[in-house]
Amino acid sequence: MMTSTHDGGSGAPFWRRMAGRDPAEPHRVATPLELLSDLCFVVAVAQASASLHHSLSEGHAGTGVLGYAMVFFAIWWAWMNFTWFASAYDTDDASYRLLTFVQMAGVLLLAAGTPRAFQDRDFELVTLGYVIMRVALVLLWLRAAHGHAEGRRSALRYAFGVAVVQVGWIARLALPEQLGLTAFLVLVLAELAVPVWAERFSSTSWHPHHIAERYGLFTIIVLGESILAATIAIQTGLDRRLDVVPLLLVACSGMVIVFAMWWLYFSRTAHLFLTSSKAAFSWGYGHYLIFSSAAAIGAGLAVSVDFDTHEAHIGPFGAGAVVAVPVAVFLASLWLVHVRPHRPGTLVDGAYLAGVATVLATPFTGLPLPLIAAVMIVLVVVTQRGAASVRPE
Repeated sequence: MMTSTHDGGSGAPFWRRMAGRDPAEPHRVATPLELLSDLCFVVAVAQASASLHHSLSEGHAGTGVLGYAMVFFAIWWAWMNFTWFASAYDTDDASYRLLTFVQMAGVLLLAAGTPRAFQDRDFELVTLGYVIMRVALVLLWLRAAHGHAEGRRSALRYAFGVAVVQVGWIARLALPEQLGLTAFLVLVLAELAVPVWAERFSSTSWHPHHIAERYGLFTIIVLGESILAATIAIQTGLDRRLDVVPLLLVACSGMVIVFAMWWLYFSRTAHLFLTSSKAAFSWGYGHYLIFSSAAAIGAGLAVSVDFDTHEAHIGPFGAGAVVAVPVAVFLASLWLVHVRPHRPGTLVDGAYLAGVATVLATPFTGLPLPLIAAVMIVLVVVTQRGAASVRPE
């Protein structure tokens, strides 16, 4: 029997039995603790984006993108696992809060180690912070196994699977550098497989509205990071006495791009098709590309300012590509996991696919950012026209 564990009182007992939250609980929204946790994660996102900016600006696109993808996986996966667990078992008692604080400490440690991971390929602090977050989650799953008989089998599988993979992450630090990437890919596959294995015989009950809201809030966080990165870049351009016209192009185009991304994401209601574990897995996993590309756009806009101030070690094509590629990835992944399940119709489908192709072509022009902004405006208009025909799966 699923129960609501929040009584609306001002106090929090030390321990409540984790009997599971009601997946149909009315008015289920993000808690203040979840919002505080998100603020810690945004620090890590900001560090990853800033490190990507410096790598791209210095002409180290390959190593920068690889480092960004690796660090962002740790951020996204830890956030996502905590989010789905909280949707199913959040008790808001003191022990739950304390273990959540441990996870926050872990993500802040990960954030502190991010520059070192990019510059020196030293992943010790990043790994330590990640493992701290995951160990705290293991303890939460053991609590759920103790308190929720119906979900005990899945909870124990989660606890065992997550714990075993953490041993692998620690062991990876001892491997020579040439084996590090291979080990990383193997461990990523293991992490992704744990929920599939754990949910094989009994599914954890989560709240569709709550999950959709939590993902929406994190989308706002990564979009906000892009706005912050672009704002700092514009301020840097002013300090360097850059001509106002290039700055205005970056500023106005960047704002239109980010605002359009928000519009496109929130034009679809996710909870309507989060009706099964299969749909939830593909939707939740697909957000890695949505989140990572959205945060990377801020880094790209900052590189554009560096190029205009002659601080970037890249050419005009590269200065356009650092924005065009993440925008195209965002549009393609958004269409696959957040738009296509609504069966939006040929017009919207075609607009997204044409938009991706057009955005990727903009670096070959002389004005990539304004053209990308124009494509995003067209997509918003087409999406609005097709909104009336939306039918959830």
